[in-house]
Amino acid sequence: MYADAGPPIVLMAIGLVLWLAVTATVAGISIHTVGMILFILGAVWLVVEMLQARTAPRDGGVVVEEPVAYRERRL
Repeated sequence: MYADAGPPIVLMAIGLVLWLAVTATVAGISIHTVGMILFILGAVWLVVEMLQARTAPRDGGVVVEEPVAYRERRL
């Protein structure tokens, strides 16, 4: 199983842009704080994804079925 790292990395990138690059101001909201929170949430999400991928079973997803004996039906 592979980790789905795309969404957390996008969230981290948006958070970094808001935290470090945006200079605009909004009344009542700190854009830098929102960016920091988004970055931290993305980092935690990425760590959780990596841990889940590491602890997933590695059987390759192959399903082995037992042979089944069939009888013909008589009408």
